[in-house]
Amino acid sequence: MKYYENCRLLSQREIFPGIFDMTLETEHIAENARPGQFIMLYCNDGRKILPRPISICGADPDTGHLRLVYRVTGKGTGTEEFSRTPEGTVLRAEGPLGNGFDTDRSEKENIMIVGGGVGIPPMLFTAGSLRSGKTIVLGFRSGTFLADEFEKYGRVYISTEDGSAGTKGNVLDVIKTLEDRPDRIYACGPAPMLRALSSWAEENGIPCYISLEERMACGIGACLACVCRSAGTDPHTNVKNKRVCSDGPVFLSTEVLL
Repeated sequence: MKYYENCRLLSQREIFPGIFDMTLETEHIAENARPGQFIMLYCNDGRKILPRPISICGADPDTGHLRLVYRVTGKGTGTEEFSRTPEGTVLRAEGPLGNGFDTDRSEKENIMIVGGGVGIPPMLFTAGSLRSGKTIVLGFRSGTFLADEFEKYGRVYISTEDGSAGTKGNVLDVIKTLEDRPDRIYACGPAPMLRALSSWAEENGIPCYISLEERMACGIGACLACVCRSAGTDPHTNVKNKRVCSDGPVFLSTEVLL
């Protein structure tokens, strides 16, 4: 169930250049949020009509606190406005939206969590919600953020493109060095990472569930602005696509064409 709420901004800080960590106080959204879901957050600037989709990094149903970690995408954007919003400000939000990851798995399963760039925050929520064993692989361009918070949920491996931390390269370079193969993979990150990971998983017969990030306008599947190509025909449009906001954002990798 989704809700429209006026949420109070409790705290915000920049945790990495251009990356902000925000906590909102909600009435129902945090209580109903699942890993992999997102919200649509509205700007208070009336000139910016469309809301911005932001993945959920954490949710506390007891306090109603919702954690969002997002990247400022440019000057004059909605995300820049959010980054300058003072504590105590009320922001309009819609959510939780999307299908999320299935975290109800046997403790005997080895789940591999893979996150890249701004796809890392929703995987923190996912890692903390899984009861099974976890191997965590995080990929960055340069430097790291949130990596230390994953350590309480499993063994963490890091890759950076410039070699500033962990293995120099990408997440697949790290995964290929690991001896244990996971029973399934949950991942979120840039399309090239998901494409390579999905191909490797299929070659090795491992189910791989990926969370896609697309530009969205409505967040509920009405506008078709966030469609992606799919292996099968969408009954809503009668063509081979899926709506990332409502059919996803989480898909079995073989369902979509990256």
